[in-house]
Amino acid sequence: MRSFVLLLALVVAFVASRPSVRQNLHGAQVLRVVPHVDRQLHYLQGLLKLGQYDFWSEPRTLGLPVDIMATAFHLPTLKNILDHLDIKYKVMIPNVAKLVREDYQARSKAPKAMDWTSYHDYDEIMGWLDELATNNPGLCKVTDVGTSYEGRTMKVFTLGTGAADNPGIFIDGGIHAREWISPATVTYIINELVNGASSTYADLLAGVNFYFMPVINPDGYAYTFSNERLWRKTRSPQGSCIGVDPNRNWDFHWNEGGASNNPCMDTYCGPTPFSEIEMQVVRDQINTLPNLVSYISFHSYSQLWMYPWGWTSDLPEDWQELDSLAQDAVSALTAVHGTFYEIGSSTNTIYLASGGSDDWAKGAGNVKFSYTVELRDTGSFGFLLPAGQIIPTGEETFEGVLVVGNFVLNYTP
Repeated sequence: MRSFVLLLALVVAFVASRPSVRQNLHGAQVLRVVPHVDRQLHYLQGLLKLGQYDFWSEPRTLGLPVDIMATAFHLPTLKNILDHLDIKYKVMIPNVAKLVREDYQARSKAPKAMDWTSYHDYDEIMGWLDELATNNPGLCKVTDVGTSYEGRTMKVFTLGTGAADNPGIFIDGGIHAREWISPATVTYIINELVNGASSTYADLLAGVNFYFMPVINPDGYAYTFSNERLWRKTRSPQGSCIGVDPNRNWDFHWNEGGASNNPCMDTYCGPTPFSEIEMQVVRDQINTLPNLVSYISFHSYSQLWMYPWGWTSDLPEDWQELDSLAQDAVSALTAVHGTFYEIGSSTNTIYLASGGSDDWAKGAGNVKFSYTVELRDTGSFGFLLPAGQIIPTGEETFEGVLVVGNFVLNYTP
C-alpha cells in the first residue's frame, strides 16, 4: 500500500508538471478495467479526478467496466498503477490514432451531399434540413431558434401533417461532441420518416408531431471535425480551460453528484445551471412546444436505453410505465440485427450523473416518457464507431423510435 501511495504522489507531481497532451494521440490506447473491491474503485476515482486520463466510461460502482484512454506518454504510468492495484486490464483499442486518422480520411473523401455511409459536419446537416423543408412543404419545416456561443445557428426541424397541438416527441443528438453516431442516427430517423411520409408513416405523422435537433452542441461538434476528434464539451471559456459538459448543465438537481466543479474536467457542470446558451435554447424549445409526451436524447456508447433518474437511485413514481415502453422499443430494436441493449434508470444502469437533460425534461419540463439512449457499440470502437455502422445503427434505432411514436399516437393520459 505504501508503495502505491508513493506512486500516486509521483503521478500527481507528474501531471502537474506536464501540459495537456490530449490532442497527441500517437500511441494512445484505450484500456478496459473492472474494479472488484472498494480499494480499486477508490483509486480509479482518484485517477479520474486528476484529469490527465480520458475516462471514456467512469468508475462509479464495483463490477462495471471502466474504459480509460491514455496517450503514449502516460500509458506506462497508467499500466504501472493498475499493476500495483492488482487490476487486470484489457486493451480495447490498441491504436486510437489510427481510428481517428481513418475517420478524418473517410471524411475527406465523403460527398458533401447527405448520406449515411459517412459522417457529416454541422453545416452539412443544417443545410440538409433546410433542403428537406424546402422540398417538402406541408410536411416539415425548419425554424431558427437560437445561436451557439460561437455564433452557429441552431434549428428545430418539425415533422408532421396534423394539428399543431398533436402529441409530440422531441428528439435530440450531439450533446456530447465526440459522439458522432448520435447526429448520424437522428438524421437517419428523419430521412426514413420523410421518405415514408406519404405511405407507410402517413397515419403516424398525421397524429404525432416530431421535433428534431440533431446537434445541440454545435460548437463542440464542429471542433471535433476541425481540431480535436475526441472533444466532449461546449466551447465557452471557463477560466483557464474551455467548455462545460452540457449534460451536467440542466437545472434539475444540478450538481448533486456525478459532476465536477473543476472547469478542466470533462464532467464540469458549469458555473451555474444553464450557463450554456445552447442548453438554454433547447430548454426554451421544450418549454414552448405544446403537448410533448416523449423526449429522447441520443448518445454513445454502451447500448443502453435509460430513463430517469440520473441524480438518484430512487425511481420515478411511474417508472413501470417508462420501463414497459423502453422494453417494447428495445425488443423492436433488437429484432433488426440482434443488438443487445440494457434497460433501466440512469443511476441504476450506469452511474450517478446529475444535471442531465432527460431528468430535466421529466422533472421540470413535464415530459412523461423521457429517455437517454446510448447507441453502439460496447467498447470495441467506443466513440470512434466506423461509418460503416451508421446504417445498421440507424435501421435498428429507427424501429425503436417507431414503437415510441406509435405509442404516443395512441396514448391517453
